[in-house]
Amino acid sequence: MDTTTKALAPAPLKVAVILGSNREGRFGPVIADWFLARAAQYDGIETELIDVVTARLPDALSFSPGPEAAARVAAVSERLAAADAFVVITPEYNHSFPAPLKNLIDWHRAEWQAKPVAFVSYGGRSGGLRAVEQLRQVFAEMHTVTVRDTVSFHNAGALFDDEGNHRDPADVDAAAKALLDQLAWWGNALRDARNRHPYSA
Repeated sequence: MDTTTKALAPAPLKVAVILGSNREGRFGPVIADWFLARAAQYDGIETELIDVVTARLPDALSFSPGPEAAARVAAVSERLAAADAFVVITPEYNHSFPAPLKNLIDWHRAEWQAKPVAFVSYGGRSGGLRAVEQLRQVFAEMHTVTVRDTVSFHNAGALFDDEGNHRDPADVDAAAKALLDQLAWWGNALRDARNRHPYSA
């Protein structure tokens, strides 16, 4: 009689991809679609897009939002809490990241804790990297682990064709895989740790 048991495959890592720009004519959806297509080819993760535009969160200074606004906050909170890891897609505005993204971060706390965050940025010559450096400081306060490797698009508008395809995909595809490799490692490690011992900040 065969008494060996097969190890159960771990549940897919749930990754919330957060699109942080709400400007009219924004380029963010092109970047988000590109990243989600790469993530769909990566084994062991499931993605869900959270867009600051459709989230429609109230101003973070509104400590007592009305019922409709509170319901929108609760809906986003539930999606963030269910995630095992995050990828933040951000442009760079005036050497920083968009206010609606900071608003989304500030409405939540426990939902971020003891989870990894990776960054995909875009912009002009800096490729959004100055926004990422500021976000690392913000997310450190949220008790997250930020993934070292990023994907950045310098002069992003010129890099994609009209169908949203990158004109020279080899390097950026490799960068996306490196980011996902690190995110998956940290995501699985921290999920196991939280399951063994709930995180207390």
